[in-house]
Amino acid sequence: MDVIPASHRDLFDLPAVWHVATIGPDGAPHVSPVWATFDGTHVRFPHAEGRQKWRNLCADDRVALSAVDPSNDERYLEVRGRVVAWEKDGALELLDSMAHKYRGEDEFPRENAAPLDRRCTAVVEPLHCTSMG
Repeated sequence: MDVIPASHRDLFDLPAVWHVATIGPDGAPHVSPVWATFDGTHVRFPHAEGRQKWRNLCADDRVALSAVDPSNDERYLEVRGRVVAWEKDGALELLDSMAHKYRGEDEFPRENAAPLDRRCTAVVEPLHCTSMG
């Protein structure tokens, strides 16, 4: 069974900013925007080791992401799931593909991605979705 409805998968093809919610060390929610994609099985978003979101997800792998359709603010998708992996291989390539989708750039500026050896990709297994529109 597909968790992410076909009617809303196109949001991953659009330059929709995704808000990622994690649980902080004190139990408080932590929300921040990311670029994201869906490969048909997993949601992926670029990140860097050591940041708060990474620390939160290493301690508690539960995550929620949501995005609103950039052309219809009454259409959205929320995805709840778990981070099942942090991938190092291909992390810069994913970041570059996201820069192309969101900014029309061939390459994400390396000075903004430093340190490059800490770049990683969060791999999220979707477990539940809600949608509207």
